Amino acid sequence: MTTKTTKTFTTSVRLTTVAALSAAVLTAVPLGGAVAAEHRHDGAWRGAWATSPHAPTAPFGPNWSQQGFSNHTVRQVVRVTTGGTKARIELSNRYGTTPLRITGATVARTDRGASVKAGSVRQLSFGKGRSVTIPAGGTAYSDGVPFTVKALESVTVTLYLAAPTGPATFHHFASATSYRADGDHRSDRDGTAFKESSESWYYLSGVEVSGGAPARRDGIVTFGDSITDGVGSGLGVNNRYPDELAERFAAAGKPRSVLNHGIGGNQVTNDTTWAGEKGIERFKKDVLTEPGVRTVIVLEGINDIGGSGPTFPGGPTPEVSVEQLIEGHRSLIRQAHARGIKVVGATLTPIKGSFYDTPVNEAKRDAVNEWIRTSDAYDSVVDFDRAVADPSDPDRILPAFDSGDHLHPGDAGYRAMAEALDLDAL
Repeated sequence: MTTKTTKTFTTSVRLTTVAALSAAVLTAVPLGGAVAAEHRHDGAWRGAWATSPHAPTAPFGPNWSQQGFSNHTVRQVVRVTTGGTKARIELSNRYGTTPLRITGATVARTDRGASVKAGSVRQLSFGKGRSVTIPAGGTAYSDGVPFTVKALESVTVTLYLAAPTGPATFHHFASATSYRADGDHRSDRDGTAFKESSESWYYLSGVEVSGGAPARRDGIVTFGDSITDGVGSGLGVNNRYPDELAERFAAAGKPRSVLNHGIGGNQVTNDTTWAGEKGIERFKKDVLTEPGVRTVIVLEGINDIGGSGPTFPGGPTPEVSVEQLIEGHRSLIRQAHARGIKVVGATLTPIKGSFYDTPVNEAKRDAVNEWIRTSDAYDSVVDFDRAVADPSDPDRILPAFDSGDHLHPGDAGYRAMAEALDLDAL
């Protein structure tokens, strides 16, 4: 990673062919307003895991988002990046058109699959009640519950949804398995009732912790498209580049909050039919509402460049010039700096041989990368392009780092990206 004073960087497969894609008192509040931000920034809580919600859709095969749930229990496994002695969850109905009734929820330590460890199930409360109704467009937080968890430990969050929900706010590319059962199984230790599975997350958008360490503002958010989201990494192995970054911090004895706010297919400057609001709009909802954030890493723009072509899922989006994309990046930088957050700019990774590979797109990618490297607009730069490129053909991902579609890195590629980051500069 390079800074304005030090220009150095270090460079140390489930194939998915998709686009690049790729308090203590709970409250149910309208999305994005000052009330939500105040509840997030009370100083007691820090993000341990997060994902960005988006609208129900099924561009790459069936999932549960469009139909939603009725008398179902949904069990979801996530790995936290930092530990604590209390925990709470964040639930999102951002894209719901009707109020969402959560009949009950639990948190537990993960065992295997849908099973949880004996004696670890904790019932979650919502404003001292076991149920909560989240308005359409709203976000809710559970009350904190005593729950000691360590960095890189997996936890299981279970939601019981008794009433019909309608289409569900969710996160498509989880690279993790979620489970569904008929009826109320929120307190089950055994996972045998969970007969169905999905590779997406539903309603769950955050796990936060408190205690166990002095309160400090040192969280990191990774913001971007599918290459931040982890498309091309293995299922259930936590090998996305933000996961690998969290592992580096833990191995150094300094675990940090590393939150993944990538959405496959997302763009900086255009809304899309299936990948959510443009980055310059969702940034304020997904990044600026996270507690205790010091740094955000921005890796986004390849879908703006390739999205106007016929291969973009859901149909082409308006063509974006280099100048428009740069202005989008400048908007993200301004938003972060207004909140006192440091911004690391990441260069766009190679596309040669992919469905985005055209001379025009490659010229745009090179121009944007040159601006990221040389403009000093970002507080520092990480050169992901060079970290994963084939030295003998720099416009192409090194075969050992390629998931197979020549656009998304695989597990080894994501590890190389994480290793390119200077921990001390974050």
